[in-house]
Amino acid sequence: MSIDRAVFYEVLGGEDAVATMSDEAKADALEHYMIESLNEPTFLGSPGYMEEQAAFLQSSAPVTRRGTGAVFGDGRREPPVLAPMPERPTLVDFFLLRTTLPTVRHLLQSATAALTSGASEEQILACLLHDLGQSLMKVDHGWWGAQLVEPYVSEKVSWAIRYHQALRFFPDESVGYSYPELYIKIFGRDYVPETYIREAHESARNHPWYMEARMVTVHDLYAFDPDAQVSLDPFVDIIGRNFRQPKEGLGFDGSPVAHMWRSLVFPDHRL
Repeated sequence: MSIDRAVFYEVLGGEDAVATMSDEAKADALEHYMIESLNEPTFLGSPGYMEEQAAFLQSSAPVTRRGTGAVFGDGRREPPVLAPMPERPTLVDFFLLRTTLPTVRHLLQSATAALTSGASEEQILACLLHDLGQSLMKVDHGWWGAQLVEPYVSEKVSWAIRYHQALRFFPDESVGYSYPELYIKIFGRDYVPETYIREAHESARNHPWYMEARMVTVHDLYAFDPDAQVSLDPFVDIIGRNFRQPKEGLGFDGSPVAHMWRSLVFPDHRL
């Protein structure tokens, strides 16, 4: 999809505001811009949105802290009203009831691309789950997402999700992954990722599972087609074979990350 650089900069508060952002924050903002554009392709360029965004940037009391996950609201509008979850929620329930529609579309496009390419079920599942952490937290969503699913998937799947975030910034021509032209347009040719991102890339590049994370990036960045026809149906059996659904329900099984799933089940709890 095409990106209007002027509109993107205006969404972020202008070039001066963008200049103060970290490189990783710029990358997350770009991905958020693209995902939102899936839902309403003309919305981000509308005058009403710009006025609303400007008011938000000037406000000292946003609805939520910027950087928190999509299910908690984006700071521009009141958080969305959410349907109640089943007593023993499954992963599919979280896809249907706690993940924004644009994100679901993106994840399904990514997983569909992996499925079509003949990828392993672990790689397909990693593509299906790689941005799920954004429901909780936009910042370092790869790490959040990996931790969220770690008790329920193979170590290889969680590893791929964790490192896909860093690998986005580094080309690998052996699999046809070039440095994204969109990043050049937005960040400039002299852009250098933050130190911890570079260190994560180096660590992943020398790991036996490097290609597991790399293939997530191959099927990730360009999976933003608002007209693509996708369905969760082809992945239900893959989830069943590769995701260890707790009988108590996600959030109620006493795992080290149960509280993270409960935060999504009950995002309106005050304490």
